[in-house]
Amino acid sequence: MIPELLRGLRMLLVLTVLTGLIYPGLVTALSQGFFKHEANGSLVLRNGQVLGSELIGQNFKRPEYFHPRPSYAGANGYDASNSGASNLGPTSQKLISRIRAAIEAFQKENPDFHGPIPADLLTSSGSGLDPHLSPASAAAQAPRIARLRGVARTEIESLVLSHIQHPDLGLLGDHRVNVLLLNIALDERFPVKKP
Repeated sequence: MIPELLRGLRMLLVLTVLTGLIYPGLVTALSQGFFKHEANGSLVLRNGQVLGSELIGQNFKRPEYFHPRPSYAGANGYDASNSGASNLGPTSQKLISRIRAAIEAFQKENPDFHGPIPADLLTSSGSGLDPHLSPASAAAQAPRIARLRGVARTEIESLVLSHIQHPDLGLLGDHRVNVLLLNIALDERFPVKKP
């Protein structure tokens, strides 16, 4: 019985070193060597300051910016430590009320937009932290942003078109626009005029 116990303890030690130290160290070294930006959170830096991550949505409330999808992650939304969906079903009165409120808010902020409101401006993603919008959702906000920034609508639409990301490998996912990167480009190209 003692020999089996010692053999089990040796195996535990070997596997602990292998899977707890060597493997994670190797994966960390490879990811830092070949995918440094992604391994460190895909952070967006400007002038040495972190503005956010390309992978985690954040809220932009000011009307001169593109607004992301609604988020129910955490008490105020966009809480990366409390990621998750609302888990409300299509017949849930709470979900219906949230969508109606989102429609009213969108129509109030975007009186120049006419047509069906893209669904991703009214519903949250599964994580509540989706950093992307559909190109249609970004285009729906273009008239408001053009008016508030004092530029032609076509200029804003052109900026949106230049920031469309295509499906990965040509077939995985949808066309999308990263809200953070689009808003950074918006500030760089069409800064808000101070009164």
